[in-house]
Amino acid sequence: MEKRNSKSEIDLYVIGKVKEYRLKADISQAKLATELDKSLSFIGAIESPRYRAKYNIQHLNQLAKLFGCSIKDFFPDLPM
Repeated sequence: MEKRNSKSEIDLYVIGKVKEYRLKADISQAKLATELDKSLSFIGAIESPRYRAKYNIQHLNQLAKLFGCSIKDFFPDLPM
C-alpha cells in the first residue's frame, strides 16, 4: 500500500463510523476482511491514518448489509 495521507475529513468520518459499528458488533479486522473478501492488511490500512486506503461505495453497501443498517448511517447528517 502506498503511504500518503490523502484521506479527507469525510473519509476519516466514514472510516470512523465503520470502525464504531465493527467494534459494537465485536467483529475483528480479520473477520471484516473475510466478509468483504479483502485482506487483513487492507482493513488495517483503511483504519490507519498513515495509508491512503479507504472504503468505496460497494464496500459500504456490503458493510451496511453486514451490520443491518443503512448505508446512510456511515455518513454525517450535514456536509463537512
